[in-house]
Amino acid sequence: MPRNEAFRSLDRPTERVRIAEYAVTDDGTDLTTSGLGSCVGVALYDGDAGVGGLLHAMLPTSRPGRDQPPGKFVDEGVPALLAAMRRRGASTGRVHAKLAGGSEMFEFTSSTPVGERNVEAATAVLDELGVTVAATDVGGDRGRSLRLLGDSGTLVVRTAGGDVVEL
Repeated sequence: MPRNEAFRSLDRPTERVRIAEYAVTDDGTDLTTSGLGSCVGVALYDGDAGVGGLLHAMLPTSRPGRDQPPGKFVDEGVPALLAAMRRRGASTGRVHAKLAGGSEMFEFTSSTPVGERNVEAATAVLDELGVTVAATDVGGDRGRSLRLLGDSGTLVVRTAGGDVVEL
């Protein structure tokens, strides 16, 4: 499939993952999300089980006592996604991760940019869970759209401006 075709193909089953959500596929359905600026996209895949998942997290850490969707925060979303994948047959030891997003969309001088904190949180949580990060396309100052190919675990990343990479 040509590089840009992964985003345009209408003959592939696709499920949309919105901001602060995650989804799991075990039937080859592609998972897509867009609008990743400082947000981080975490794609997980177990090739032996044919189970993949995609998270679109907004912030690195949850706040105790607040009722928020677990996909909103990296620290809750990654474990929730992995648990949902394990219910579909994935094994933590076979799962690998790919990260994209975490851009610095706005320049602030007073603190570490939220995009950078999102990527750091994702890397730390995945390490705690024993999941290897196989590839990343993070940072910079452009937004991204993602497509996790459900039949292969390839993460197609399209950067605002048209650049496409496959991880």
